Amino acid sequence: MASIKRIGVITSGGDCGGLNAVIKGIAREAFSKGIESVVIPNGYAGLYNLIDMEKVVLLNAERVSKIEASLAGSEAGHSRVKISKIKDDRKYDRIKDGLKKFGIDALVISGGDDTGSVVVDLSGQGIPCVHVPKTMDLDLQPYSVGGDSAINRISLFARDLKTTGMSHNRILVIEVFGRYVGHTAFRGGIGAEADCILIPEIPVDFDEVYAHMKSTYFNRIERSDVKAGTYIIVVAEGLKMASGELLYDESAGVDAFGHKKLAGAGKYVRQQLEKRLKTDPDVPAFMKKTGMYAPGVYEFPEVREVTPGHLVRSGASSAFDVNFGYRAGAAGVLLLLAGKTGHTVVDVEGEKVIYMATTEAIKRREVDIKEIALFESLGTCFGRKPQSYDCEFVEMKGTVDRHL
Repeated sequence: MASIKRIGVITSGGDCGGLNAVIKGIAREAFSKGIESVVIPNGYAGLYNLIDMEKVVLLNAERVSKIEASLAGSEAGHSRVKISKIKDDRKYDRIKDGLKKFGIDALVISGGDDTGSVVVDLSGQGIPCVHVPKTMDLDLQPYSVGGDSAINRISLFARDLKTTGMSHNRILVIEVFGRYVGHTAFRGGIGAEADCILIPEIPVDFDEVYAHMKSTYFNRIERSDVKAGTYIIVVAEGLKMASGELLYDESAGVDAFGHKKLAGAGKYVRQQLEKRLKTDPDVPAFMKKTGMYAPGVYEFPEVREVTPGHLVRSGASSAFDVNFGYRAGAAGVLLLLAGKTGHTVVDVEGEKVIYMATTEAIKRREVDIKEIALFESLGTCFGRKPQSYDCEFVEMKGTVDRHL
């Protein structure tokens, strides 16, 4: 493609860990090639309004040194804007005029599936751009920056909540982000040694959840010399009912891309457990046996839902995401220079820059539920009757370099 002298950097969609490493990777790789890079702030909203801006921030050595790759979030800012939905017939010409105004020849854009769909759109309009995969949900085909950071945060919060659960003998339901897939709930829950993990890929049978909770929780407290115990459930926000329908909060509306906003999974799980605890004839006997029963005051175990919300995408970036962010950001620049616009960075392996068409990269990747049975055999409940783990044995030969 034509010579590139200046690259625009955009981060879009939700914030997460590793994004500042992406920005630094882009800026430093561009600098090494004699190319300038500038921030286009506020995601696609900023791109649309670029023509009206007085100036853009040059990512020179001084500015880049002020960016902390170890911090989550993005120095470039975000917005949830779908370009094609902007009510302006000249929107693409307006964007091109803005890019021309500041001498921006091409874009490196970091975001998830919605962001990637706009990359495809912009590429089709003759705007050179490449996509760096970013979403804590891990629902893209390649690994996406932010996933490992979110998993570690979820795991940390769930582990920490065990102390308050133990103090009060509470059953705790922790609802976490993840949209329509369960990667973060699954991996974060396993990392925290949660007792039960509910993900969209497996419709929930609440009778199975209750039976597992009752057995595990009752036995745990009865074995304790101080009659203390807790039960931890990690549930993905995209909870799927036994009917196969996702649990939506209709009052929450839709986002800029037309997706229904997910809310209330933790509350719904709590309500289902409370309903069963209140009507189970074994519960009063258990409460009396363990010294917890107080007539009319404390007659069944307390269930609480906790929603860490945006805490799981804030704070610190994991070392893995910083490493991946640097690699992916730099690889985005290299893809542009090779003329491979409309593509998504997959990874860098040795001297190989791995990439794929963005149209393929943004196809949803769900949890492979074949693996779930292994963890069921280890005692974790996934809201269904435990299934047998049927495996095959494959011998690896030669050097193996596996990424998350």
